[in-house]
Amino acid sequence: MLGITRYILKQLVLGVVIVTASLSMLIWLTQSLRFVELILNKGLSVTSFISLTMLLLPSFLVIIMPIAIFAVVLFVYNKLITDRELVVMRATGMSQLNIAFPAILLAVLLTVLNFAFTLDIVPKSVLKFREMRWTIQHDVSHLLLQEGEFNHVAKGLTVYIRKRESDGTLLGILVHDSRDIKKKVTMMAERGRLVYTIKGPHVNMTNGNRQEISGEDSKFSILYFDSYTMDFGTLDSGGNRFKDARERTLNNLLTMEKTPEFLDVDIRRFRVEAHKRLTLPLYNIVFAMIGIAGLLSGTFNRQGQTLRVIGTIAAVVIVQAASLGAENIATKNLSMIPLIYINVFIPLIAAFLYLFRPFQWKKDEHLSSAQRRSIIRNKGKC
Repeated sequence: MLGITRYILKQLVLGVVIVTASLSMLIWLTQSLRFVELILNKGLSVTSFISLTMLLLPSFLVIIMPIAIFAVVLFVYNKLITDRELVVMRATGMSQLNIAFPAILLAVLLTVLNFAFTLDIVPKSVLKFREMRWTIQHDVSHLLLQEGEFNHVAKGLTVYIRKRESDGTLLGILVHDSRDIKKKVTMMAERGRLVYTIKGPHVNMTNGNRQEISGEDSKFSILYFDSYTMDFGTLDSGGNRFKDARERTLNNLLTMEKTPEFLDVDIRRFRVEAHKRLTLPLYNIVFAMIGIAGLLSGTFNRQGQTLRVIGTIAAVVIVQAASLGAENIATKNLSMIPLIYINVFIPLIAAFLYLFRPFQWKKDEHLSSAQRRSIIRNKGKC
């Protein structure tokens, strides 16, 4: 590998690592704030919280990497132009392909890595994340009843406590159970205590009453008690969890057939998700090629490359917006799925042709005579 190639590749790799890590941590911090309530309401430990939210990172990376390589390509190659290094490289006889090769090589490597993420790592991490969150949300083994609030323990079951003593005693307890639509029960007690057992937590209530409305005629009955126990460990967690498209394997997405469990819209989402996984990694190459073509295809300009940089960024924004539009259209009509692939290959081919089109330097935009002589003297050193 040429020294110049290693030099450019080193800068690109370092930049991609820094940008990817920075964006990943920023997105992780913003997204993890949504799950702070699990710590407050479900007693989730900090270690479990970090483990849960870290499972989101692989799905972030597949989106961040194409953006990272595009940003770094723009920065590195624009710096080469600004520092006149690109002029020196061309003066020594380096072709467009030689100069662009480091970025293309890195883009291909990231594409291979992204395929590993989209086809294997991301579905597994999302599946594990959803199952872990589902378990935490419906697990009452660490139930915390907040005082002065209506605690929704399960669907149709609400618990309110007026005050919690330092020894764990609960004062002013109200429990409303409407899980059975034919029988609604409300219990009130002066005090009680939340007890954890092997079978799950239950609340022991003392000095209270149990009010029940049942039957088609809404018959009301009331029972006063000295002691009553409600077992939270037998609560219904809400049934089987539905797995969305991001949790399923590629084969499952492509072979899923319509059943009473899955509607037409679900099947369409599954198909689009499958084709999205097959094209998303290719945007590493597409965005890198757009960045390279935007900066390397022009002539040297002493006034800078601002317009070219802006135009290149606009091209990537258009491609990204078209990608989202193609996915939405394909979700409504599966016959439009080819649009997802067209949005990848058309910009890629266009960038390739634009980059390697016949290119000549304009004399009036070249360096001064003294700079030319300096380039020729340094030609052998490069």
